[in-house]
Amino acid sequence: MLRPLLALLALLVATPAAADPRLEAALPEIRRGFADWMLDNRVPGLVWGIVTPGGLAHVEAAGVADLETRAPVTPDTAFRIASMSKAFTGLSILILRDSGRLRLDDPVASHIPETAGWARATPDSPALTVGDLLHHTAGFVTDDPWGDRQQPMAEADFSRFLAAGVPFTRATGTAFEYSNLGYAMLGRIVTNLSGRPYQQQIAATLFGPLGMAATTHDVTAVPRARLAKGYRFEGGRWLAEPEMADGAFGAMGGVVTTASDYARWMAFLLSAWPAGEPGAGPAARATVRVMATTGGPPQARARPGTSACRMSVGYGAGLLVAEDCDLGRVLYHGGGYPGYGSHMLLMPEAGVGIFAFANRTYAGPSAPAWDAALALRHAGFAAPRAVPVSPALAAGYANAARIWESGRIDAAPDALAVNMLLDRPAEAWRTELLRLKGELGACDTAAPVTATGALSGRFQWRCAYGRLDGQILLAPTQTPQIQALRLSVAGR
Repeated sequence: MLRPLLALLALLVATPAAADPRLEAALPEIRRGFADWMLDNRVPGLVWGIVTPGGLAHVEAAGVADLETRAPVTPDTAFRIASMSKAFTGLSILILRDSGRLRLDDPVASHIPETAGWARATPDSPALTVGDLLHHTAGFVTDDPWGDRQQPMAEADFSRFLAAGVPFTRATGTAFEYSNLGYAMLGRIVTNLSGRPYQQQIAATLFGPLGMAATTHDVTAVPRARLAKGYRFEGGRWLAEPEMADGAFGAMGGVVTTASDYARWMAFLLSAWPAGEPGAGPAARATVRVMATTGGPPQARARPGTSACRMSVGYGAGLLVAEDCDLGRVLYHGGGYPGYGSHMLLMPEAGVGIFAFANRTYAGPSAPAWDAALALRHAGFAAPRAVPVSPALAAGYANAARIWESGRIDAAPDALAVNMLLDRPAEAWRTELLRLKGELGACDTAAPVTATGALSGRFQWRCAYGRLDGQILLAPTQTPQIQALRLSVAGR
């Protein structure tokens, strides 16, 4: 089995050499990680890409889309991306919210009449809301892989299923528990409020405006020569998975797309950061950022890949939202489906995203994708964007330099918030400043401040006998006033 698989790996398609040297520096490690994962997981075909707000920065494909024809995977090969479809549904719900057609705290029964007779999860549970479905806090049981096999369900059958009621596994609103059923119900809400099937609504409001002409919910509409055939590995050989048509559960996992198209979606999402800059697209930038707003208690999870980092994770609108010990705020999602596995992650503060599609059952390439993110961070390509220094912070920082040079906190009395001399008397400040100046000698106060917000920052000054670390925090006053100034010798 090894020799044929190595031959598949040799079928490689890559973009031209990256223009950014930081990206070029990270590519060998990233390429090796995906190749090793593909080999270890017996995956016939794979495509992966790196995206910025400007579009696809790099893409590579390996292996074959069809084991019989030996057609190679390319950036234009179509894959089913399973639960990565949920982000399209989640944003569609937020667009309906923006238009005033729903509120996230609306009872689900007001938009899906078939649920009007449902009993509550527990006698003291609140009414099930649209937000509960969006954030996976409905109280439904985790339904992987049951939900995947409901994909082709007819809408009439789904209506009967809903009218019969469903059991709950816990009280509504008390925990984050992943539910494909919940997102299928969101698809029904999109249908009911838009007046057309959710597939048409998403195509008209997202796929079309973003130029995703090769993306669809209807797998039968994809030309056979462009579709990656889905396989499972069983009994020492690959077997073709049956192709399921789109149906009522497609809102939770029915999208079929290509690397070239999906990069447009990721670039659009990334363009919502940082806040305050102009942008255009099928949804407001602020609405896209709401996709990163979670509901319900967070979970502790291990980060995929080789790191031992643990993350705090919640669920936003079709995206998992994590605080990672190395990468900071990360938005991500996997996709598992009979015949397919996929993964995506966004580093919004850095403006970089990574995705990968594979054509083997539940072979989600999360580990190499997260390791790729670390490689990009270490190479400097995915470093967080610098926060601009506001005029208020610049003025406050200049006053901090005046205080240091004079050795007196009251050298700039108008620059101090009312709490400063109440928290620490001027004489105590004078003693501390003299001690630091005596230990470090003259310092270069011309070094720039690094903003951590419009009203906060940190700085480091090189001095005759060491370095001084500083932090400054301004008060919420009309004129810049310092409410906290922390100074210490670097390395202590």
